Amino acid sequence: MSQALIDEIDLLILRQLIHDSTLSHKEIGRTVHMTGQAVGARIRRLRELGVITGYSIGWDPEKLGLHVHALITVFLNSGGAHQTFLQFVASEEEIEEAYRVSGEGCYWMRARTQSPERLNALLDRLLKYGNYKVSLAIGQVK
Repeated sequence: MSQALIDEIDLLILRQLIHDSTLSHKEIGRTVHMTGQAVGARIRRLRELGVITGYSIGWDPEKLGLHVHALITVFLNSGGAHQTFLQFVASEEEIEEAYRVSGEGCYWMRARTQSPERLNALLDRLLKYGNYKVSLAIGQVK
């Protein structure tokens, strides 16, 4: 995709949606001096270009009983384990994010569980694929 396809107005619209994806086209239009219909057309184009790939919400996991927040570095046993490991990751609800990384480890994951016991059970299942290093988040700063 050419950067020339995205102009300054598109970037302003995108920044507003990143900050609050619930804004109406009309609300965004007021700040970029466009009609809501024109903003909607630009958002559709940004989706078609693949710049906007989806929408998300902020939420409080603690209020849903997810009290343990673990950051897990995974060291796979062998190069052939990647595909089955990816299937494992996709099947585990408690794993919120997973990234293939360079440097230390093969994958980095973020998981939330209801209790240390649930985290331990997840880690036991993970041992089938390799070793891991876990850090527990004690507070979010950003």
